[in-house]
Amino acid sequence: MEAVRSTFAEVVRRAGEFFMGKSPIQVASARITGALARKKIPFAVAGALAANAHGHVRTTEDVALLLTADGLARFKKEWLGRGWVEQFEGSRGLRDTTHGVRIDVRIAGEFPGDGKPKPVRFPDPASSSELDANGVPILTLSALITLKLASGLTAPHRPRDLDDVIQLIRVNGLPLGYGDQLDPYVRGKFREMWHAAQIRDES
Repeated sequence: MEAVRSTFAEVVRRAGEFFMGKSPIQVASARITGALARKKIPFAVAGALAANAHGHVRTTEDVALLLTADGLARFKKEWLGRGWVEQFEGSRGLRDTTHGVRIDVRIAGEFPGDGKPKPVRFPDPASSSELDANGVPILTLSALITLKLASGLTAPHRPRDLDDVIQLIRVNGLPLGYGDQLDPYVRGKFREMWHAAQIRDES
């Protein structure tokens, strides 16, 4: 029998910290977004933290950011060895050494999901984000949903992306027609996820 990695108490504690906004993930996110903003490096919060900002509250184990290749290079030149290191030599991913949190960086112009060419690319962060109440750029809901659908279509090992879309549809009360504003590549998958979102588990 395999050993359980964490005790139930540890899991509850980490989840409680997250939902109170005091987890290492959230502190590390505030730290790196503050550093990016001070150097005027364009970025947008992506992934699960962006989903949280759009109403789908769930825990995560990393901070996902969208940057340009130039922006990542500028950040590394300024901050590597000063609280952040590369996940491995030459990687785009980073690690917050103060809080031990992984920072996953997505690069504008590259492809979501399996990384192979497709009609949907990671967009420029400056043109695909909006500011939250604290002035932090967050991927717009349409950009977030588009990327998660493109990922779910091509990366079967990432089923959470499609579940995120279902939950975002529910919590935001999105109509079926919302898919018309998305890239044609993902519209069919949006309709599929929309119909799935209408099915509620019996309580």
